[in-house]
Amino acid sequence: MRCLIVDTMHESIFSLLQEIQWEYDYQPTITRDEIKTIHRGYDGLIIRSKTHVDRDLLGENPTFKFIARAGAGIDNLDVSYLQEKRIAILHASEGNRDAVAEYALGALLSVMRHIPRANAEVREKVWLREENRGEEIMGKTVGIIGYGNMGSSFARRLSGFGCNVLAYDKYKTDYADAFCKAASMDDLFRESDVLSLHIPLTAETRGMVNTSFLNRFQKSIILINTARGEILPLHEIASAVESKKVRAAVLDVLENEKLHTLSEQQAQAFYVLKQKSNVILTPHIAGWTFESHVKINVALVDKIKALSLAL
Repeated sequence: MRCLIVDTMHESIFSLLQEIQWEYDYQPTITRDEIKTIHRGYDGLIIRSKTHVDRDLLGENPTFKFIARAGAGIDNLDVSYLQEKRIAILHASEGNRDAVAEYALGALLSVMRHIPRANAEVREKVWLREENRGEEIMGKTVGIIGYGNMGSSFARRLSGFGCNVLAYDKYKTDYADAFCKAASMDDLFRESDVLSLHIPLTAETRGMVNTSFLNRFQKSIILINTARGEILPLHEIASAVESKKVRAAVLDVLENEKLHTLSEQQAQAFYVLKQKSNVILTPHIAGWTFESHVKINVALVDKIKALSLAL
């Protein structure tokens, strides 16, 4: 069995594939046109983010048994096409769930205690204690949308903080556990002090968290987005922060992460957000740790092995 690897991968992937007796062709600098030319004859394709897999890339007669995405999201895959061609989709959201959960917790603590702002002030020899009086998580209600690997891992991290965790997942039933209460969106709109997004980017979720959505919250909330930026349009979160409907925001992902290509509307919104001391902006690093780099490969190869046994 042979697979083609077309994105840069952590070196652990090679020994892991050898252990399950898969041969690999590692071509991280290959172009899209080159993939079109050479892909036939391989049994699997391993990608990260840069490669969009669709009919244009693979044509009508692909030989792949699977597409393996080294990460959590699959928004760069044409799922309908792959299902039509009976190509399995493998991804490794288990691999970075711990990293995402730790980031979300750390960023929430930072924004509630004004740590980024206070740090910047002290560096300028400004010593303001009362102005930087913070809040505690204990007693707050944290709403989680999406209770898969990421959402449940975040809830687990919150369990020792004495807060009330409500989780909503449209596609799950009986998912309440020791770390959360299952809730409706109306429950979240009514009770949340904090909202954390852990949902994939789909046609349904693109632009979902807009002004109309945010206005349904009865409290001024802290918003955390470690999922996908396109779920939350930049101009709408900027407006919500300006109006204090969102009283603080943690944005690890942005609607457009190529900051030199922002549209005029996006650029205006980004300018508003970057001026705010109650907004944390980071470059899509929530799941990006040294440990997760390896864990993703382990999870992915485990799934390749299981699929191989079933073929």
